[in-house]
Amino acid sequence: MELLNSFKRAALTVFALTISILSYAQTGKISGTVTDKKTGETLIGVTVKIKGTTKGVSTDVDGKYTLQAMANGKYTLEFSYVGYQTKEVSDIDVKSPAVTSLNVVLNEAGGQNLQEVVVKASYKQESINTLYAQQKNSALISDGISSDQIKKSPDKNTSDVLKRISGATIQDNKFVVVRGLSDRYNTATLDNSTLPSTEPNRKAFSFDIVPSNLVDKITISKTATPDLPADFAGGAVQITTKDIPDQNFLSFGIGYGYNSQSTFKDFSATNKNTLSYLGFEDGAKQLAENFPSAAEVASGLTKSKNLAALKSFPTDNAIKNTNALPTQNYQLNLGRVKHFENNDKFGALFSVTYRNAQNINQNVERNFYVYNYNDNQYKFSTNLGALANFAYSYGKNKISFKNIYNKNYDDNYTTRAGIKDGNSLNQFYAYDVMQKSLFKTTLEGDHQIGEGNNKLKWTASYSNVGNNQPNQLKINYTKPLAAQNDPSVLYQANITSLGKDNTRLFADLNENIYSGDVNYSTPFKLFNASTTFKIGLGSQYRDRNYTARFLGAQLNINDIDEQQRIRALPITEIFSQSLFDAGVYELKEIGSDLDNYKANSFTNYGYVMLDEKITEKFRAVYGVRIENYKVQLLNDIKTYVDDTKLDFLPSVNLTYSLNAKSNLRASYYRTLARPEFRELSLSSYYDYELLANQQGNPNLKRTSIDNADLRYEIYPNAGEILSVSAFYKKFTNAIESYRYDVLSTPDISYFNTKKAYSYGLEFEARKTLGFISDNEFLKNTTAYFNLSLVKSKVTNPDDQNYIDKVRPMVGQSPYVFNAGLQHSALDNKLNFSLLYNKIGRRIMQASGIVFPSTWENPRDVLDFQASYKVIKSKGEIKLNVSDILNQRSIIYFDYNGDKKYNGSLGNGGDETAMSYKPGTNISLSFNYTF
Repeated sequence: MELLNSFKRAALTVFALTISILSYAQTGKISGTVTDKKTGETLIGVTVKIKGTTKGVSTDVDGKYTLQAMANGKYTLEFSYVGYQTKEVSDIDVKSPAVTSLNVVLNEAGGQNLQEVVVKASYKQESINTLYAQQKNSALISDGISSDQIKKSPDKNTSDVLKRISGATIQDNKFVVVRGLSDRYNTATLDNSTLPSTEPNRKAFSFDIVPSNLVDKITISKTATPDLPADFAGGAVQITTKDIPDQNFLSFGIGYGYNSQSTFKDFSATNKNTLSYLGFEDGAKQLAENFPSAAEVASGLTKSKNLAALKSFPTDNAIKNTNALPTQNYQLNLGRVKHFENNDKFGALFSVTYRNAQNINQNVERNFYVYNYNDNQYKFSTNLGALANFAYSYGKNKISFKNIYNKNYDDNYTTRAGIKDGNSLNQFYAYDVMQKSLFKTTLEGDHQIGEGNNKLKWTASYSNVGNNQPNQLKINYTKPLAAQNDPSVLYQANITSLGKDNTRLFADLNENIYSGDVNYSTPFKLFNASTTFKIGLGSQYRDRNYTARFLGAQLNINDIDEQQRIRALPITEIFSQSLFDAGVYELKEIGSDLDNYKANSFTNYGYVMLDEKITEKFRAVYGVRIENYKVQLLNDIKTYVDDTKLDFLPSVNLTYSLNAKSNLRASYYRTLARPEFRELSLSSYYDYELLANQQGNPNLKRTSIDNADLRYEIYPNAGEILSVSAFYKKFTNAIESYRYDVLSTPDISYFNTKKAYSYGLEFEARKTLGFISDNEFLKNTTAYFNLSLVKSKVTNPDDQNYIDKVRPMVGQSPYVFNAGLQHSALDNKLNFSLLYNKIGRRIMQASGIVFPSTWENPRDVLDFQASYKVIKSKGEIKLNVSDILNQRSIIYFDYNGDKKYNGSLGNGGDETAMSYKPGTNISLSFNYTF
């Protein structure tokens, strides 16, 4: 009997618990952020209550709140905070299990009586008010894009997203150019920590390694405040990854893509293993651990050591011909949030992304005065990304732990055929594997100090950048042009001597970055004006190690007939183990101690700034940033760069609110552009695509830039903008790349120019088309465009007789134009986007002494997306079509100086330096959220 009673009690308990869980599952949430209407500062400790009840919470250190376990229905919330007008927001509709998002802005009370006034607004009115406030209250001139806008574009990675932002363009599908200034004049941060350069041969961050689905928002700050990094002139790109989710979720995505130039076409590639498809190399292409050192090779190896070293080289040069598979994309996202008593909560977000693509660039023209080549390039690419973010919010404190890892694996195979020097036929082959990795971990703390809105924020971050290039093999076969039609004359491989254009390159770059900062802000009254004082300190230490070895098997026999027989062997046989055993090759190494380098930099900074609301309409944000920068670059022999600079960097940003819907902004600020490690290094690298050597300059000085901006902006309705901006930049010791072309193989290096400036205008508009006619179709259609008109001028130094004494800056476009139409239908279930992008011609390589600059020709880029939500809006199908027009990408010498591409050198026109079609991409994807 007792057993039966126990069973009944247990059954009743389970039943009650089940009812409770089901009841909770049928409840919804209201969550959002509370901010100051005029400054955009989040407010800590705001009381949020359901009107007519005692149920309520307070905003946390981020100004966020969440009201849980709310039954379906409409509610009114009351927001109250000391020193601010109380606000009631009505008609908030809760529908389980969705989260109703309500962001609220509060106005300061003008006096004791005003403080008692209750401001009333509906849910829809407050949503519009908040959006206006977000648009208007930025302290500086900036442009950005949210995760919602990213979802409505066909963009798969951050580099694609950036080209949608006003004044921004992308070079080489991954490097950002802002306001016409090349990537070296821009900086990037990820979760408030500066991102390093991912490239071994330039100062640039490869934005294509950050998948767009991991991004919460992207902002490009075009003016500076003291709390921003000073190392930029065009823009500071700030990427924020996603944080604590509003609710638990599990989502997955799957997609496949077709490229008109590649998919299902003949694809030539080296043999792959499983790790290659996961983004890793199995080690077979790396140098053996016991491989002889450079000193041992230079002093001469014994026959046995020579043979052992040669036989340890990777020898699988076989090419497998298949059909290029469709592009594959897979995503898995998991979000978890746990609420505790007293509004404490813990959240976690995990994301894994995978992408594999097989692309072909056929008939790529490469021309210069000593060569006329045609390339076929086959690129096998895998991208693996992972994100793990954790955050714990307790009381008025929050601790965040954010981690991101990305691995890019590119296996390129290139064949080249053409004429060199007008007298020889060439057949060139290049095997090139590039592995890039980025790991970044950040620990952040946000705390309220005492009462009020005093905030302390600290960050500690570690990053590691890897760039490994194992066994880049290049080999060239030639035969006389006169024997072009004589099959008895065979192509002969250039294996009797070594140069950097026909060796095996084993290169490895590893960089560690340690950084930390602490920031404190406090509000107070200054001359009866509401003011926020902010102060901060921080440090960053970078440590890089770069090694490069140029090795090769050099033919070493005297028998001419045997020599010619071996040189005529195909690339799959010419370096066979049997020939190594026969002793016909000798291991050689070229290069010098300068090809390897170690570099480190130590940056210490501090700043003070005031954000002052001088009147109801006038706001000033001003202060100074001080940076001390020390850089060293050395090899095993000596230190050849050792420099320290102390810079004072003032800035002031003024905003005048002409009315509730418009601002007038003005700014002055001083910023810097420091030489990147690679730009200082004397390490020489042969780029077989540019057909040029790249080398740095240890005498480079840092660039100082004085900037001024003016902007007028109008916000006609929520989510709409009309703006016009003007800017001017004066550069002292601008860093520019150039081509030294007196030799048949040009050298690309860097110099400082004493005089340079840039100025321009920017126009932006985003508006729904409901003003044309009062119908639902036009009300649900948004048109936008942004246009940048830029002019720059560089005066070349007088150390050489450069062709161009004065020219535009490298990478600067005279105009950038983006436009688009977005339409939603069926209660936002069906969405269409049509996007257009075009940039003006820009210098890719500045002129040398013999030949003029090379220019990138403008091309029209048109993209389309259609998406439809299914299964109660939990699933979404997307069709993306990008680069519909598929116009040729052309780099050319403007010989006739008419500032446009003519394409026919023989008729007094221009010479095509490079030309290819990238292909139209069509993809279909499905995403589902549980």
